[in-house]
Amino acid sequence: MLFFNLQPPHRKAEYEQYLKLAGCLSRLFSDAAIPYLYYRLAEKVFCRAFDADDLSRSDVSVDAKKETIGIGLKTFITPPTASFQKIAEFNHDRYTYETLSADALIHRIATLRNARIEFTKKAHSLDTLIYHCVGRVSGKFLLFEEEMAPIDCHNIRGIKVRKGSISFTDGQHDYSFLLSKSTLTKRFVTHPILHELHVDILKDPLLELHKILTGTGHPYEKKAPIQQTIYLPLYGRNHTVFEKSGLNAWHAGGRSRHHNEVYIPIPASITQRFPDFFPGRDTPFDLQLPNGNTMRSKICQDGGKALMSCSNRELGEWLLRDVLSLPIGELLTYDRLQTVGIDAVRIDKRNHTTFEINFASVGSYDRFNPPGNTPQ
Repeated sequence: MLFFNLQPPHRKAEYEQYLKLAGCLSRLFSDAAIPYLYYRLAEKVFCRAFDADDLSRSDVSVDAKKETIGIGLKTFITPPTASFQKIAEFNHDRYTYETLSADALIHRIATLRNARIEFTKKAHSLDTLIYHCVGRVSGKFLLFEEEMAPIDCHNIRGIKVRKGSISFTDGQHDYSFLLSKSTLTKRFVTHPILHELHVDILKDPLLELHKILTGTGHPYEKKAPIQQTIYLPLYGRNHTVFEKSGLNAWHAGGRSRHHNEVYIPIPASITQRFPDFFPGRDTPFDLQLPNGNTMRSKICQDGGKALMSCSNRELGEWLLRDVLSLPIGELLTYDRLQTVGIDAVRIDKRNHTTFEINFASVGSYDRFNPPGNTPQ
């Protein structure tokens, strides 16, 4: 038993109700007898029903968190026994494997996949990772779960090169790497079925929605809405983590520094574009971490170019030690960030005193603040 069967009956009943509500609107999108379930909606439904934290915007290997369990959520049309589904993408790492032999390429992808799983566990303080799947067949949703396991690199075998893909197994799970999309897929076994629920698809969902929208219902909102979002790089110019600043500030000269004394750089272009995003310099605010903890933080340095914890050691202890597992005395490099698939953070502003920080995938900052507005 992984997750669903361990939940209280009222939570499971609420989840079933929400899934049925989502499925009954299928004719907004398709005339098929198979109920439609958009994956983003599946994530929202799961998190609301089970009071789980929604990590779907966090660029990690899971979509939700309940206490110390991380859950990857999948929904797909379900064949009788198994289905290959995407579990990871490595487009930004292409340069590290595109010239390798098939065997070396697969071992490289397996290493990257495992590093990201480990990073996810440390970033969000998770003990267990699983997949929770909603299979879709005619008139029904089927629920099944399985462990989200790292790839056993020492037992990789059965490597077969096909047109556009390379398949392999580690003895526990079957995988296929799609070369053109830099995407790793895994065979999901669709049995045993934990639970099945019948979906009554509305004939005219637009009419039913019209009735609802002209009623007096109130929207559900668990948190205050996000007012604004920015991205900050974990590096400096030319995608370099400098040896004596930013996340390596502990290595700077001039005075004695603690090995966890770091800051996240705030480029001048971001300050210019979003002058009122953060409170003024040295004004404390709450920064909610992915693991559920809150770090008292502030903006420092001339021009507000540094995001730091109020305790100048707390940020480094969390980011360098707890999440990235960087040994004391070792400099952080951009290559290490790429290995775990991140090179930026996303900051969500809830209000003027409450912010959230989450990790962002490689290239996120460049897409948010394109070259020409380079970090300072």
